[in-house]
Amino acid sequence: MNASLHAPFSAAAPALVDPFGRAVSYVRVSVTDRCDFRCVYCMSEHMQFLPRQDLLTLEELDRLCSAFIARGTRKLRITGGEPLVRHGVMSLFEGLSRHLDSGALEELTLTTNGSQLARFAAQLADCGVRRINLSLDTLDPEKFRAVTRTGDLSRVLAGMDAALKAGIAVKLNAVALRGVNDEEYVRLVRFAHERGMDMTFIEVMPLGELEGLARIDQFMPLSEVRARLSEAFTLEEIDYRTGGPARYMRAKETGGRIGFITPLTHNFCESCNRVRVTCTGTLYMCLGQEDSADLRAPLREGPSDEALYAAIDAAIARKPKGHDFIIDRAAQAPAVPRHMSTTGG
Repeated sequence: MNASLHAPFSAAAPALVDPFGRAVSYVRVSVTDRCDFRCVYCMSEHMQFLPRQDLLTLEELDRLCSAFIARGTRKLRITGGEPLVRHGVMSLFEGLSRHLDSGALEELTLTTNGSQLARFAAQLADCGVRRINLSLDTLDPEKFRAVTRTGDLSRVLAGMDAALKAGIAVKLNAVALRGVNDEEYVRLVRFAHERGMDMTFIEVMPLGELEGLARIDQFMPLSEVRARLSEAFTLEEIDYRTGGPARYMRAKETGGRIGFITPLTHNFCESCNRVRVTCTGTLYMCLGQEDSADLRAPLREGPSDEALYAAIDAAIARKPKGHDFIIDRAAQAPAVPRHMSTTGG
């Protein structure tokens, strides 16, 4: 492994606080825009992925993450695309684990589609990953293939089992899709809770153009999901947070937690402590806005991190109060043109 991944980082600088007094302590970093699935709500079937030479190297990703950690980031989520398809990505997890060992970082985690988990679960656990988000929109193999266009449900479930066996807590994420999985919400909750996993539902987001699809036809407000779940479970309000945007309830009958992420019907901007960095080093201060900052150029200026810190400071000073996602018949165009896989999950 490249020794630079284990090099100590320079002295800490002041923590990051945005113009609205929110401390930025949670950074989601994409390591690739590539994915082995082509989920119908996420990307086009015939995606044009970035040239590999445009991506930050694993050493640059380590240095970038370390800069944010030195500025007060306590939670770091590795995303994609599908992060585990990035060649050599485990060396990044191994390098970043030093921040867990030192106590500078509270949590290192990832979001995955599960296709590669059976291969990497044990290694992830060895690197200090204690919790992951696994995307699982349906338990029906044929629907799963249709939604992902290429995915194999049995392979994802094998990866889920491998993660649980390795001692990693798994949270299932399902995008609520009208006419696709709207009869499975109760089944998904029971499936998750029987295995000791949380279950979170997410409203479809208007990011990126889709071929021949209108998101208004996919969209189901989570108020409807909650109403359906209430027919099967007694839902209790609980004060539980993971640092992300989900609001949680407990199903009294199972004792398990159910999360709701509602970027459209009830946005979560007032407490936003998150920013996203793409695999090319573009920092987005808000998922639903186009304003961004280039961190790749200061990364490549030289060994000093002074320019990188300055670029991060300037970007956080422009972090907006919130996004304005809209899905309706009059607004068919996506809120932003980039796909979720480009921004990072």
